[in-house]
Amino acid sequence: MEIERKFLIPSLPETLEEYPVCLMEQAYLCRQPVLRVRREEHGEEKSFVLTYKSKGLLEREEYNLPLDEEAYQHLRAKADGRWITKRRYLIPEKDGLTIELDVFEGELTGLVMAEVEFPDRGTAEAYRAPEWFGKEVTYDPAYHNSNLSLL
Repeated sequence: MEIERKFLIPSLPETLEEYPVCLMEQAYLCRQPVLRVRREEHGEEKSFVLTYKSKGLLEREEYNLPLDEEAYQHLRAKADGRWITKRRYLIPEKDGLTIELDVFEGELTGLVMAEVEFPDRGTAEAYRAPEWFGKEVTYDPAYHNSNLSLL
């Protein structure tokens, strides 16, 4: 089960280069349910994943299936809509949590969002975001990456 809250970020932290970063490319095969293919690059390492996500906003089921590059390329060719590319920075947060700061590129340049995943709903509901976070968009489906990918 994925339990996460999402926030718009009005300006980037000054210390961004201090944190690990991953380049991501992803696209969608289906939006209901969500079927996504993603390539992640951590330096020289690449990984490929097919993800299923159920309906939901704060909470939803999520399953990840590792792919090899050939399977990824095969599925990538079947995706529709806009490809999403972004840089994800992993920023340590209080209580052992991690802020996943996504800086979008390409057609979505200028969009910056933070996601924080939680071990349970109670922790998610009790979370107090840092002051540098902007508007919360957890309950706005327009900010699901699957909807951002629509042309």
